[in-house]
Amino acid sequence: MLVERPPDADAFLDLAGEFLLEREAEHNLLLGLAGRLRTNPRLYGEDPYFAVAVEAERVVAAALRTPPHNLALSVVEDEQALEPLADDALAAFGRLPGVLGPSQAAERFVRLWQHRSGAAPRISMRERIYRADHAHPPEGVPGELRPYEERHRDLVLAWLEAFAAEAMPEAPPDDATSWLERRRQDPESDIVLWDDGEPVSFGGFGSPTPNGIRIGPIYTPPELRRRGYASALTAALTAMLLERGRRFCFLFTDLTNPTSNSIYQRVGYEPVADFDMWSFGQVE
Repeated sequence: MLVERPPDADAFLDLAGEFLLEREAEHNLLLGLAGRLRTNPRLYGEDPYFAVAVEAERVVAAALRTPPHNLALSVVEDEQALEPLADDALAAFGRLPGVLGPSQAAERFVRLWQHRSGAAPRISMRERIYRADHAHPPEGVPGELRPYEERHRDLVLAWLEAFAAEAMPEAPPDDATSWLERRRQDPESDIVLWDDGEPVSFGGFGSPTPNGIRIGPIYTPPELRRRGYASALTAALTAMLLERGRRFCFLFTDLTNPTSNSIYQRVGYEPVADFDMWSFGQVE
């Protein structure tokens, strides 16, 4: 088993792109990130890391990292690829904050990493990838989809911080201002609001893949929930992106939140695969 380390996103996609595209939904994170890194290699301030496991000239796994964030794993077709991938990541970084990947492959990688690094792993989030090729808007929800305007900046920043604190308290640092600026500067990404006399919910989208695009985050403040705003926003945003020519929309959900999982299925999303996010502490 050989692990190749492509020097940039173009080389990574040249080597692994066909493999990743065979499961576009499962690989929407890797494909979307790699696409953005083609035009902005230091999008997150540091050089990205790419690794591709090859057996008999066939790609069987891939990994990507944009420090300081977690390592992201692809679907793994040959579990033997995980050992050399763990070795290569150890050589590149020494330590990792965590890993995100398909549930079984991520757990196997975590055990290998624990043995090599002394890390103390624990699951920080169990997620599910969904895909939609149509949208069913809920009936009777007041309001409409509105584009983001600069006058919404303070409100969206506050909502982003609240979303991070509620949904991803253990995620590596990525402050709301930096996220908003990256999203606004990317011509294929943006933010929308659901407006019911005033903004009541917001959603983001970006990181397009060859045929799809990822939606998220979606956030409604607690005092405005249970009114259908998030469902209406998600359905309208999905419909908008499909009308613009995307074949699919993708999103990640937290499996511990049954409300959001049921919302997305009601508006047209179908489950594809489960992914787990692990965090690594250090044994003293």
